Amino acid sequence: MKAQETVDYHIKFAWHAISRMYNLKAVQHDISTSIGFILLNIDEKLGTPATKIGPILGMESRSLTRMLKTLEEKGLIVRKGDSTDRRLVRIFLTPEGKKKREVSRVTVLEFNNNIRKNIPADKLKVFFEVVDQINQVTENQKEIFKEK
Repeated sequence: MKAQETVDYHIKFAWHAISRMYNLKAVQHDISTSIGFILLNIDEKLGTPATKIGPILGMESRSLTRMLKTLEEKGLIVRKGDSTDRRLVRIFLTPEGKKKREVSRVTVLEFNNNIRKNIPADKLKVFFEVVDQINQVTENQKEIFKEK
C-alpha cells in the first residue's frame, strides 16, 4: 500500500497544510499556531486550570509546562493560585494575551468560513461523521495496543 492510500497520510497532510497556513498568520503577530490554540482555550473571565489545558489540546505535561513558560515570558498569561483550592493554578490572559487570542479567534473563524463557502454542507456533514468514526476506531485501537 502506498502512503497516499492510507487514511493517516491524508489526515496528517491536511493538518500540516492547515498548521502552515495558521503559522503564516501567527508569525505576523509573534506567536505560533500552538500558542494561538492555547490562548483560545483559556477562559477570559475565570481563567483555566493549567491541568485542563493539556488534555484539551492533546499535549503532554512537559510540553505544556514549556509552552506556558514561554507564554508567561511573552507576557501573554499570568498564573494565579485558586482562591478556594490552593492545589490549583489558574491561567489568565494578560491584556496582550487577549489581543493575541482575538487574532487567533478571527483567523480560525475566517478559515472555517472559507471552508464552509467552498465545501457543501452535506459533504462537511459526512466529513464530520467520518472523523468521529476514525476517532472511535483510534480509541479502540489504542486499547488493543495496550493489551499486547
